[in-house]
Amino acid sequence: MVGVPSPLVFGVINTTPDSFSDGGRFPDSSMAVAEGIRLHSQGAHLIDVGGESTRPGATRISGDEECGRVIPVINGLVAAGIPVSIDTMRASTACAAVEHGACIVNDVSGGLADPAMLPAVAELGVPIILMHWRAHSHEMQNWASYDDVVAEVSTELSARVDAALAAGIARDRIILDPGLGFAKEAGHNWALLHALPRIIGLGFPVLVGASRKRFLGALLADDAGAPREALERDGASAVISALAAEHGAWAVRVHDVPSTHDALLVQRAWAKGSAQ
Repeated sequence: MVGVPSPLVFGVINTTPDSFSDGGRFPDSSMAVAEGIRLHSQGAHLIDVGGESTRPGATRISGDEECGRVIPVINGLVAAGIPVSIDTMRASTACAAVEHGACIVNDVSGGLADPAMLPAVAELGVPIILMHWRAHSHEMQNWASYDDVVAEVSTELSARVDAALAAGIARDRIILDPGLGFAKEAGHNWALLHALPRIIGLGFPVLVGASRKRFLGALLADDAGAPREALERDGASAVISALAAEHGAWAVRVHDVPSTHDALLVQRAWAKGSAQ
């Protein structure tokens, strides 16, 4: 997005009853649209709309149900002049969302869940976010085994890039996401964040999505070992956004925009040595 400081801020809208931190908050589309408008007013550059939960253990829904959840929200946000990305693993939903005004496809499976996704996005001509992914939510933690998580994630992301290019997606329309929390234990997530410059070194913009995730809850656990609740992880999430910006991230995906906005203002002033 021309003229926008890096990183971009993606505000999250989940139109699902079972997402890990905000499922069920928006039982009708008008409430979700109002929340998206609020997030945009607080500093989100795009609103990432999803209709299917990808939390560990989640079960899949039908494509029709997914579209029924997201399309009215996309319509309302686009009508308000707000850029929208569609968080989906289905080509049919991606196509419908772009037809209704979404400008980016965010596929957490990196095109693996639906073989039609990459050719469809090539035809649509919009950017795609390819996340590192190994399996669907109900079994993904069975795949959280790595000898060298940074090397393996980098190799597997590169393979998704090759598949996207082969499908006809332009190189300058590919964005990568290391997939924090997806088939990864806490130590894997921290290793990937520490090595963010190596992921960026693959040569593509990188989105970091750490907001409110379980590994932050574990880090912030109380003295008895009980994880910090999801809604109480926004401070830590904002710190990650600032550090991701410092290390060259193209975008961050967050639930709480104000804390992220403030953290990024501090990071920019620190980096410049000036608040101007």
